[in-house]
Amino acid sequence: MPLRTGPPIPTLLAILGTLFALEFVVLAISPNSRADWLLENALSIAAVAALALTYRRFRFSRLSYTMIFIFLSLHEIGAHYTYSLVPYDAAFVRWFGFSLDSALGFERNMFDRLVHFAYGLLLAYPVREIFLRIADVRGFWGYFLPLDLTMSSSMIYELIEWGAAMAFGSELGQAYLGTQGDVWDAHKDMALASLGALIAMGVTLAVNRGLGRDVAAEWAASLRVVHPEPLGEEAIARALAEKAR
Repeated sequence: MPLRTGPPIPTLLAILGTLFALEFVVLAISPNSRADWLLENALSIAAVAALALTYRRFRFSRLSYTMIFIFLSLHEIGAHYTYSLVPYDAAFVRWFGFSLDSALGFERNMFDRLVHFAYGLLLAYPVREIFLRIADVRGFWGYFLPLDLTMSSSMIYELIEWGAAMAFGSELGQAYLGTQGDVWDAHKDMALASLGALIAMGVTLAVNRGLGRDVAAEWAASLRVVHPEPLGEEAIARALAEKAR
């Protein structure tokens, strides 16, 4: 009897795509700041376009597509309200009868922190798929490189935010930057994205070990020196010698 792993990928994508399109349309109605909504959605549209354009050559797993969907859905909520004004605490008071911010001692709107954490937690695994299936990395590198790319891309995004704030200035720049007066906002955002990715890779490692993978042997093999010849000036000298023959 074949193992049932869920609906076919095209079916799952049709479901997720329909849900995301509905959310996109609903949250496009009367956002808190139309200009900030447009700015925030530039990356969302680029991400969806990239997934569509590469679909025939590279299909992610169901798990990866679901993770990407959840992350983009969270981002759409932040784009609608602007990240610093998402009324999650009011929703907690209405639904559960208590303030989440008060219970956890938060003094600022923490939705942006949640999404930065989700960036690492939800997107590190799809990035791992890319490294394993395209770059053919193995062992240690299959866990380290997704973490490394998550950290570096998080830093790049903070630079994009800074550049946008400088370019647009005034209220739009501040809404997009979303520091809420915290001078360490960018550092904390990058740290949370890194923590999310670290947890994702830790869970992936634990699952692989639980499935009987010899992780220790894979890591040892991936850290073995394959090309002992040094690079740099030695490589240039070898290339010149080869060219002179």
